[in-house]
Amino acid sequence: MSNSKRISPVRMILRIILILILILVLVIGGYVGYVLLSYHRIDDNQVLEVGGSAGLSSVDAGPTAEYDLTNWNIGFAAYTDQFSFFMDGGLYSRAFSEEAVLTNMDDIMDELQSFDSDFYLIQEVDYDSTRSYHVDQLKLLNDRFQSGFDSVFGVNYDSPYLFYPFTSPTGISRAGILTLSSADIELSVRRSLPVQTSLAKFLDLDRCYTVSRIPVSDGRELILINLHLSAYTTDDTIVTRQVQMLMDTMQEEYAKGNYVIAGGDFNMDLLGNSPEIFGVSGEDYSWAQPFPEQLIPGGLKLYAPLDTAAPVPSCRNADSPWDPETNFQLTIDGFIISDNVKVETCEVIDTQFAYSDHNPVHLRFSLAG
Repeated sequence: MSNSKRISPVRMILRIILILILILVLVIGGYVGYVLLSYHRIDDNQVLEVGGSAGLSSVDAGPTAEYDLTNWNIGFAAYTDQFSFFMDGGLYSRAFSEEAVLTNMDDIMDELQSFDSDFYLIQEVDYDSTRSYHVDQLKLLNDRFQSGFDSVFGVNYDSPYLFYPFTSPTGISRAGILTLSSADIELSVRRSLPVQTSLAKFLDLDRCYTVSRIPVSDGRELILINLHLSAYTTDDTIVTRQVQMLMDTMQEEYAKGNYVIAGGDFNMDLLGNSPEIFGVSGEDYSWAQPFPEQLIPGGLKLYAPLDTAAPVPSCRNADSPWDPETNFQLTIDGFIISDNVKVETCEVIDTQFAYSDHNPVHLRFSLAG
């Protein structure tokens, strides 16, 4: 007879459960460790590579030389008018498919080219992201605009694989902001914005703006600033610090006599009362607070595009497919411009959000001196 003791079925089941729990703890712990160790901030004052081939060596000063600029957050080519995003209360964390991304990118680039602008400020351009099926949107844009434009790209965020939402994880997010200029960009620098240091940083990710220098015929420089400020911050002081840093940069350049235009996605209500203007209540949407205009110093002015006779929003909240009667609408895309730049027009282009949760914003200006 064997002296070994038999393990009861109950104890065997308990052992298996404990082993499974231990494996789960190790997997979760390993993943948390991976995310924490992978997190990094991109260096501030990073000099960016200038590519492309601009057709002009400089821009002209004076009232007779008018230029066009188009600003557009393209929403990583996922946001057709039927798309809703989980961070906004919607359904999806990824684009519908790789084919949908490619089709939408073609439409976006056709739309951009139709504006025939001298400058483009483009945000949320993915280059190797799970959510956009690793379509290199930066390459597509650069290939389309390779003739006649200098190109500068600043990485806004480079996130490790986020296993959330669990049914369709966001995965790796790599996106940035692209500046295209028909005149030579002599130098461009990426500036890292203040962000949260709590665990919320893994959802709001890194943030930046780029500062591109373009020579002007009168010996000064046109400073083009492309920006994408924080969207999901839980710390209101971060917004103030980001805006203050931007104002400091702009004021420093303006004090040198340069022409300064900052454009992009501010993720704040630039009109201050968008719910009243567009007729849809914003009670349930606290993320877009009014822009703190009191932080804008003398010599600079906020340009929030608005046609009072027929107002068009620059952004929709993507908690559901586009419906002008029910979607919360606001204007968060616009410009801050120095007073030596004369603004001729500033308007939102109504695409009915066919390609992005943002509409393009068009600016016509001259360098007044």
